[in-house]
Amino acid sequence: MKVVQIPRRFVRDAWGGTETVVLETTRRLIARGVETEILCPAALASDLEEEIDGVAVFRTSYFYPYFGLKPEAKAELDRKGGNLFSFSLMRRLSREPGLDLIHLHTGKRLGAIGRHVARKRRIPYVVTVHGGVLDIPDQEFATYLSPTEGCFEWGKLLGMLYGSRRVFDDADAIICVDASEAEKMRARYPTHRVEFLPNGVDVERFDQGDGPGFRRRYGIPDDEPLLLQVSRIDHQKNQLGTVELFDQLVRRRGKGRLCFVGPVTGKKYYEKVVQQVAEAGLKDRVDFISFPPGSQELVDAYHAADLFLLPSLHEPFGIVILEAWAAGVPVVASAVGGIPSFTEDGEDILLFDPGDIEKGLAHVEAILDDPALGKRLARRGRHKAETQYDWDRITSQLLSLYEEVIAISKAKGVRR
Repeated sequence: MKVVQIPRRFVRDAWGGTETVVLETTRRLIARGVETEILCPAALASDLEEEIDGVAVFRTSYFYPYFGLKPEAKAELDRKGGNLFSFSLMRRLSREPGLDLIHLHTGKRLGAIGRHVARKRRIPYVVTVHGGVLDIPDQEFATYLSPTEGCFEWGKLLGMLYGSRRVFDDADAIICVDASEAEKMRARYPTHRVEFLPNGVDVERFDQGDGPGFRRRYGIPDDEPLLLQVSRIDHQKNQLGTVELFDQLVRRRGKGRLCFVGPVTGKKYYEKVVQQVAEAGLKDRVDFISFPPGSQELVDAYHAADLFLLPSLHEPFGIVILEAWAAGVPVVASAVGGIPSFTEDGEDILLFDPGDIEKGLAHVEAILDDPALGKRLARRGRHKAETQYDWDRITSQLLSLYEEVIAISKAKGVRR
């Protein structure tokens, strides 16, 4: 079997949940004898070819079909949500020898390329919904479009030619990481195969970390409670809410440290967060850090933390919750998107509405004041991560789906 994975971008310096899913499943598919590579546009990348953890990554030139798009706006689209197009990716995908299946990790115009080539070559394709499609809040969706304000979009012609609006309509299978979105997809596409396939975690990798060493390196005293948020710096992840909560925590307790770990995908939003930190007088208590994928420093950060906080406004899954569980860290998170579908409030996590900072703060203080509660939540979360969300288990389900989709397409005579 030969499969090509197509994400919107794939670079170490702008890593997120989608990249983790693609890399971890691809590594394990290769280990099982599936010939698999990653093909994507060169957004934010300096090299057209690279190997990441034994996985070949090939990148192609691309463009945004807008007149009047400024370089800074293009960079912002690269970081998040850019609806790009690539004729060179289409050519490479069309000529890829022995290809059995295309796995899209994006929709829109790039997804249309995968759809077009699959139909032309008469092979099946599947598409995974990583960032939400049917349940993105209007305010969140508006952030995708803001860089193109004042520009003229001519790319609708490309969408019409290659079927950007039919990426899901013609897919051989739709994979959702959010159980609630999977139900919505089944309602919209009742004749389609829609699978709920959650994210996973490498429990062994996050099991051992040097928490004390991390604290020493960043000047965090042992008696300072450390809150950790691992996510892109972006409106969706609600770092402004985290700072507001943390400010109140410090005012009440007189101590505390906060670490934001992740790349900046919303530059203007990051500037707002930094400004809020400064205005609250918290500059000496808040760190902004970014690690490359696979970094032991990330594991150490989890083990240094007293609590993991994820107050996202929109979250299709929340793979970092699994990582925190694997590291034995209690979690407080917002009850949005896919998070309630794999967590149990009061059992392995404490949930709150992201707009209710007081309740989020109460959850944080409950864990800090009652270490036994934190240990119980973390222990139950780790057990769930080990038994239900191991990457090998997730990859087995994905491979079975590939095999079934290919077999069905052959039986229907779709392939030459």
